[in-house]
Amino acid sequence: MGIGLRKYQNSATPSSSSSPSSPGLGSNSTSTFTLPDWKLDTSTAYRISKSWNSSATATTRVYNLTISEVAGWPDGYNRTMTVINGQFPGPLIEVNMGDRLIVNVQNNGVNMTTMHFHGLFQNGTNFMDGTYQISQCGIPPGGSFTYNFTVPDQYGTYWYHSHYSTQYMDGVIGPLIIHSQEEDSLIGAMYDYDQVVLISDWYHGLAEGYLADYLAPGNENTEPVPDNGLINGAAFFNCSLTPGASCYQQDANRTIFNFEQDKTYRLRVINTGAFAEINFSIDEHPLTLVEGDGVLIQPTTLHKLAVAVAQRYSVLITTNITSTDNFWVRAELDQYCFATSNPVLVDTGITGVLAYTDNADSAALPYSNSMTAETDSWDDVAANILCLDLNNTSIEPMIHIQAPAATVFYRIDSSFQIGDYAIDLGYINGTSWKPASGTSVLNQAYEMLAPGLSSAVVDNNRTELLNTTGPLSLGVFGGNQNQYVINVPDYEVVDILINNLDDGSHPFHLHGYKFWVMGVGAGSFPYNQYGNLNTTNPMRRDTVSVPAYGWALLRFVADNPGLWPLHCHITWHLEAGLLMHFEVQSKKMAQFEPPAAWAQLCAA
Repeated sequence: MGIGLRKYQNSATPSSSSSPSSPGLGSNSTSTFTLPDWKLDTSTAYRISKSWNSSATATTRVYNLTISEVAGWPDGYNRTMTVINGQFPGPLIEVNMGDRLIVNVQNNGVNMTTMHFHGLFQNGTNFMDGTYQISQCGIPPGGSFTYNFTVPDQYGTYWYHSHYSTQYMDGVIGPLIIHSQEEDSLIGAMYDYDQVVLISDWYHGLAEGYLADYLAPGNENTEPVPDNGLINGAAFFNCSLTPGASCYQQDANRTIFNFEQDKTYRLRVINTGAFAEINFSIDEHPLTLVEGDGVLIQPTTLHKLAVAVAQRYSVLITTNITSTDNFWVRAELDQYCFATSNPVLVDTGITGVLAYTDNADSAALPYSNSMTAETDSWDDVAANILCLDLNNTSIEPMIHIQAPAATVFYRIDSSFQIGDYAIDLGYINGTSWKPASGTSVLNQAYEMLAPGLSSAVVDNNRTELLNTTGPLSLGVFGGNQNQYVINVPDYEVVDILINNLDDGSHPFHLHGYKFWVMGVGAGSFPYNQYGNLNTTNPMRRDTVSVPAYGWALLRFVADNPGLWPLHCHITWHLEAGLLMHFEVQSKKMAQFEPPAAWAQLCAA
């Protein structure tokens, strides 16, 4: 599914100031590229200043984001996009740890919207998490909402995106960077420049069109295959593959990274895509890994970096190679995860160019359809046929934190099942999630007060509870229609065993927390090894891939009151139902004081 779905493109003709009035389809023209109004110049907008003062007194920083539709062609193929402030990708948001962040969102689009700040804890501000019909109702067309929260206890690389249906796939995304004195003191001296690099898969039609076919009867979890991929919102595409479509070959431009020679750069790599795991690399330049999902890592050198959907990594590169001045930057879509093929995706190796310059201020093109490189990809890394994460046991957090002993254990079975009308949906412990109707789940929880949604029904799914001293108390499972909720009423150290009963891997993301990755494996969880887990300093993160027919054991301290989704971040799978909630410390939730505008969204 999703192949050749041109009926959903809703294309519009670009302005003559940005493209020739009559571009030749499939043309090999290399005329001078003029940056169109809708395209953000990421060569400057995504360069982070080393002069940023991370030790400044905490302050309030305000960003204004307006959602609208534009005609855009990131890889030359013209389509309708949903964007922020009229541009794609969205602007860089920067704050210091301890700052108050105010984000005013004005929805001038045709659909609902929300804004989720991926990976931020939102401690005490669960109602600002931005999840559609979960932590809030949608911002209607013509409406607005202000997100207002502090960032007291985390730093590193994050991103923001719409959490309404498939909307972020159409362009509602952007990077969010949190600075801190601690991070600067630990790794600031390691690099000279700081650059955000967004990598993603890309579709040539509106996502809602693909979703309708994906969830149609008789489609057995065959996810739409992307048409291309993007690096910082741009890529090359061969327009001759789509005859008759609006495609501008001269605007099929690769992103060019103009980096000063003999300097070290921090690249903050974020997979903002919807489906594909992406292998990131730069020819002839080793990558030194120093951060993952906002956690500093003991420097680890590798050549290719596997980045699952929604994950973030910082890597250091040094521009000291003398073989040439131009090198391919590669974002390779892992096609082994695709259930079918797409005839226009003839090359899954999306490329940009790293070009050495004499100094950082050298004038150079940020995008080009003619600049190339003659370098070869690293040949020492085999294709990732299992679509696995970077091995979390091979990386160690720089700041040592011992994982405490678990006090409760929950088993989560993730699967796809064909149900009524031959529709294949995702299920977690037998429940397939759908957005709540007419209100948000958090609104319902507030209305009912403590203990919230849970009906105090003991779960009978034969969850095994193990630790070194004997069984643990089960806790309470509950539900409300299509909402599967685990109630954690008090402070606990929670173990989540995710069993993946599907033939594809799933990048699971937990809102409100970072978890310790206690283990990941194939087949069945080895219960006899539960007491022998590494608790010394396991990797901490907020998104981890659970392998096909495998498992992942995650541990978190339930000290952040709120209603927090756990879901697969592959958009197709989320919309098919792979989402559940943890309701944590509901008595404290009942004491929250969300703004009146938050409650009014459900009345709009």
